[in-house]
Amino acid sequence: MFIAIGSAILLAALIGAPLFAVILAAAMLGFYAQEVPLSVITIELYRITETPLLLALPLFTFTGYLLAEGNTSSRIVRLTSAFFGWMPSGLAIVALLTCAFFTAFTGASGVTIVAIGALLLPALTKAQYPERFSLGLVTTSGSLGLLLPPSLPLILYGIIAQQMGYGEEVQIKTLFVAGILPAILMILLLGLYSLWANRDNPIPLTPFSWSEARAALWDARWEIPMPIFVLGGIYGGFFAVSEAAAATALYVLVMELILYKEIRVKELPAIMQESMMVVGGILLILGVSLAFTNFLVDAEVPTRLFELIQSSINDKLTFLILLNIILLILGAILDIFSAIVIMVPLLLPVAIGYGIDPVHLGIIFLANMQIGYFTPPVGMNLFIASYRFNKPITELYRATLPYMLVLMAAVLVITFVPALTFFFIDK
Repeated sequence: MFIAIGSAILLAALIGAPLFAVILAAAMLGFYAQEVPLSVITIELYRITETPLLLALPLFTFTGYLLAEGNTSSRIVRLTSAFFGWMPSGLAIVALLTCAFFTAFTGASGVTIVAIGALLLPALTKAQYPERFSLGLVTTSGSLGLLLPPSLPLILYGIIAQQMGYGEEVQIKTLFVAGILPAILMILLLGLYSLWANRDNPIPLTPFSWSEARAALWDARWEIPMPIFVLGGIYGGFFAVSEAAAATALYVLVMELILYKEIRVKELPAIMQESMMVVGGILLILGVSLAFTNFLVDAEVPTRLFELIQSSINDKLTFLILLNIILLILGAILDIFSAIVIMVPLLLPVAIGYGIDPVHLGIIFLANMQIGYFTPPVGMNLFIASYRFNKPITELYRATLPYMLVLMAAVLVITFVPALTFFFIDK
């Protein structure tokens, strides 16, 4: 009977049943087989509602949607252009920095491509950058920023790690600091590649203008304090992470409604509904996944998985190589939130068994997911960019391949040089 039900669950997953329903059915089957009352699932769903950090998810998501609805993207593009546009390949660097900032706050790679791609792609081609280079740059940059605070995937990883009992080791503010240098490394390597790729195609430089710089600063005067507001509030001891999320959401709401007046009050319900639908999906998957995690722990699945892997892989180095390969594949076929809630409970105990720090694992995980967004054949960014720019998907494959190789090199550095992750952290 259990085999038949398990086969039915697998078939439901293959034909496109909702992910939360598949995970919930698997958890129910597992607990029933162990003769554990199914009420444990509802207890687990209730338990996550008592997690204070959970408040940060809807608040930062709402903040990101508010920023996407306003003209923040155009102001950030102007600001970065004013200060970096004079450099060789300056506009390419502008694209990298702008997308990283925007994705850090929205947490949604597709939103970045839709909101900023329409500004950057025409600007890049007008500045005489090759079309394929420009397409690859914008598509790739859409996932930059996932390692920068207050990235939603960073928060979600921290919540899951804490629910699994690694709370003292995996603080959200620790993850925020840990991701800064790896993110800078990725941006730096992509910037160097942009210089190299255009070495035979000199791009006219834009002279630096103090008047334009002052105008851009004034234009973005309300956006500039946001990173300082978030990080300064958390690390200055003024806010907890959830309190910083509430303060940031209120700040952006006032900014868009009163200061810039780009969003009208009557538009707020629709923005709230759209953002909370995303959050609702994440929380539903998170709740049932944590219940399923309890079953896996009770059934000693992570322990057995570790023993199985250890029987074939004896050293940490080989495991890290295998881990990166698995994560790249997962990133291409799963959205980042599903990948986190499904795979972290399985991978975290195994990684710790090999002596990998949970914080370092989180940075490795998200760095790979960032590449997975545009990994052929089914990376989400590829399809969004294909639709947004009306280009064949195969053209996007060719355009993003060099960027993928550059970022894979960055991931190897992040993986095998943990000092990069812990540079600002006392270990």
